[in-house]
Amino acid sequence: MPRSKFHWAWVILAVCFADVFINFAARLGYGLVLPEMLGPLNLSRTGAGTIYNAYLLVYLIFTPLAGYLNDRVGGRAVLTVCVLILGLGLVGLGAADGLGGAAAAFGLAGMGAAGMWAPLIALVQRWFAPRRRGLALGILSTSYGLGLACLGLVFPLIVGSLSWRWAWWILGGAALVMVLINGLFLRSTPEGAGVAPWGPRQPYEPAPGGRAAPTWQKGLLGPVLRGRLFWNIALSYFCVVYAVYGVTTFMVDYAQHSLGLPMAQASQLATLHGLAQAAGVLVLLPLSDRWGRRNTILLANGVVALAVLGILYWGTSWVPLMVMVGILAFFFGAVFPMYGACAGDYFPHRVMGTVVGMWTVANGLASISVHWVAGALRDYTGGYELSFIIDAAMAALGLLLMLRVPNHRQG
Repeated sequence: MPRSKFHWAWVILAVCFADVFINFAARLGYGLVLPEMLGPLNLSRTGAGTIYNAYLLVYLIFTPLAGYLNDRVGGRAVLTVCVLILGLGLVGLGAADGLGGAAAAFGLAGMGAAGMWAPLIALVQRWFAPRRRGLALGILSTSYGLGLACLGLVFPLIVGSLSWRWAWWILGGAALVMVLINGLFLRSTPEGAGVAPWGPRQPYEPAPGGRAAPTWQKGLLGPVLRGRLFWNIALSYFCVVYAVYGVTTFMVDYAQHSLGLPMAQASQLATLHGLAQAAGVLVLLPLSDRWGRRNTILLANGVVALAVLGILYWGTSWVPLMVMVGILAFFFGAVFPMYGACAGDYFPHRVMGTVVGMWTVANGLASISVHWVAGALRDYTGGYELSFIIDAAMAALGLLLMLRVPNHRQG
């Protein structure tokens, strides 16, 4: 690749931004689309949770494999294949006529989504220098907030003029377009392109050369998986993911059926949520480059716990509910990429994709657990009060576990 002032890292970031936008519009948008799916598909809340858990179970199974393949064959191939599978699954979900078909289609989407986070986070970190990773991941992470915000604005229009099925068909079609874009523009490593990662080079980093640096080395992963540090971060991640998805998946349903808000108004929470997420990652991730990933995660986890309680006990009318949802989204949006950035900060880069993939198993287990638990508690008790209390306690536990992690910052 010829030398120029423009760095290909920004092309990588732009393509990954689009991938994450589509992936998380589908993943986080499920809770927004859910109320309109219940009647046509004859679903209980437990059944609705089962559909999402089909996605998460397949995602959980395939994410470690996707991270491993990213380290072995490169992010370009993994992301191109996975966005194809994601698109086919979303198109199938739009055509589903019952619980079984919807679960199978969203499960296929989950297989595709397995390659749309861990490999993607590793790819972006490889293209940016250590002290620019927070900035890059902050820009990248605005995409999932904006995806949810756009869906919150557009979805009522789609339902009004077409149906809920078109929300999935439009997202599926967009994913299929990204197959071509990923294949054309992604590059797995900057070394393979003959350039250094973008940003100031540290003394320990080699100068760029014309050959691709190896992305896997035998014997590195075992000590990582046997270490206490890996598991402290994984367990902390499990706890905060449980807390976050316990609220966000059922947020619109809570506003509609527990607080009595109309669909059009309840959908605005998704838009607010997405915009606050986008703002939060732009502030907190660059801050974590200076303040340290661990300290910033501690702040975010603590505020998430308080915000969940605020939604339950103070957010019983529209304005307080908007305030608390906005605060929750501002801080939780940065949680996922900050935990992913810890892989590059604490562990060897040649196993970075595998580490993020293994941590995503914790994400998947937490998500599966909370959707079954929250759905069952809602069906049994008729409300989300007990579920939200458990969510707040899990966020607090995630904070306590992260206190056991040193505030290391690479470079």
